[in-house]
Amino acid sequence: MRSILVHADRSPAMPARLETALALARAGEGHVTLLVDTPIGRYISMDPMGGSYVASDAMQQALADDDGQAARLRAQLHEAGLPYDVIRSEDEPVAALAVASRLADVVIVSRTSAIAGEVVLATRTPVLVLPDDRALSVPVANACVAWDGGNEVAAALRGAIPLLARCASVNVLTVGEKPGGFPAADAVRYLARHSIKAVPHELVRKGSTEETLAAAVLRLGGDLLIMGAYGRSRMREFLFGGVTRYFLEDCPRPALLMAH
Repeated sequence: MRSILVHADRSPAMPARLETALALARAGEGHVTLLVDTPIGRYISMDPMGGSYVASDAMQQALADDDGQAARLRAQLHEAGLPYDVIRSEDEPVAALAVASRLADVVIVSRTSAIAGEVVLATRTPVLVLPDDRALSVPVANACVAWDGGNEVAAALRGAIPLLARCASVNVLTVGEKPGGFPAADAVRYLARHSIKAVPHELVRKGSTEETLAAAVLRLGGDLLIMGAYGRSRMREFLFGGVTRYFLEDCPRPALLMAH
């Protein structure tokens, strides 16, 4: 992965994102782009008469704080000695990341960020969703693929090739493939064409699909789970039910690489 985009806010989870981005860049001779966003629209309110009110002091403070964040990050990246840029935006973070990600290989966000699932929805670029308190070790030791035969996980798998190529262990997990989806054997053969040896596992459902997958990932020591983002419906109100919601909100490990 040579073009790495990071959501660079001021939250406590940012160091893990930066550490992961730098590790990916070192491994793949990559370029790191940090997006520092100040959504100024949040400081503008409408009054009942149709006018607008700007919370100017709060907005200026937020802009100054984020400018400081950008300056600190530039210093860190300069010290790291890797190609980088730090960009500023005043748009909403999901929209800003969607625009910036069009020519990125991966977008890095944190699991408990309110925008994690929205970013996956907004971009066609694979999104790496990290646990808040832990960077992803590169090279990844053990990776799992939650294979349901759909186009979403196929897109995630294609995007994950640079990571999987250096993994010690790759496991393809199936609980129940979609009608008309690709058989898991096709995924294993696809990986073999990239000189990646993968082991297929047909799991017996115990409880829900997500619980079955989570138990298998834990048993196999998975550090990274590659999965499609929308296993049931593309309608917004259903997107984060089932498997997607579980791994984004209820399962603190492992890191996720998601696409749709």
